[in-house]
Amino acid sequence: MAKAAEIVAERWTLLIIREFLAGSTRFNDLRRGVPLMSPALLSQRLQQPEHEGIIERRPVPSRGTHEYRLTEAGRALAPVVRHLGEWGEQWALGDLDERDLDVTLLMWAMRRRVDPAAFGSRRAVVAFDYTDVPQAKRYWWLVNNGKEVELCPKDPGFEVDLHVTVDLQIMVKIWVGALPLNSALRNGLLELSGMRELQQQFKSWLLLSPFVSAGARKSH
Repeated sequence: MAKAAEIVAERWTLLIIREFLAGSTRFNDLRRGVPLMSPALLSQRLQQPEHEGIIERRPVPSRGTHEYRLTEAGRALAPVVRHLGEWGEQWALGDLDERDLDVTLLMWAMRRRVDPAAFGSRRAVVAFDYTDVPQAKRYWWLVNNGKEVELCPKDPGFEVDLHVTVDLQIMVKIWVGALPLNSALRNGLLELSGMRELQQQFKSWLLLSPFVSAGARKSH
């Protein structure tokens, strides 16, 4: 345990590995997933797991850059990350305060946890209005083309098919399974407007945090 902790227990390391497990391969993707880290700190923190053989850099000649990939040793950490997240969801989450609320981090995590096939093959634009967030970060758009979902912090210029109006704290509680989506809709804490078909499909399109318990998923 002591030798393993020397490698993975340093602050930020497991969060970086979580980002790799979620599909991030590029430096900027990692920055979005761990926004509280400065670029310099992220570069520094990537060095140790690379040195220990947990991640590797691969050149991408077509872009003149490189990307990161987990090695076999890195992929073997998946159950560790999952169980730690599940433990935190059950025992460490507690009451959320303003320090826990980051709209950029939330939207980036949600973007990775939507089912692009739920709306079919057509392009669907879902606009989020966080009513308690400063104007500069109040509006976000997820553009779904049936195969992948793009996150836009600025208006992409497409017609919006579904509007979501909600407080950031409420959305975070829904995301971590602390508040069922059905309950939020029933009590007017989250409002959907737009195409009725997409409103009905919203629950199957927006998946919850991967650490949410099975019971909370059923009530979603």
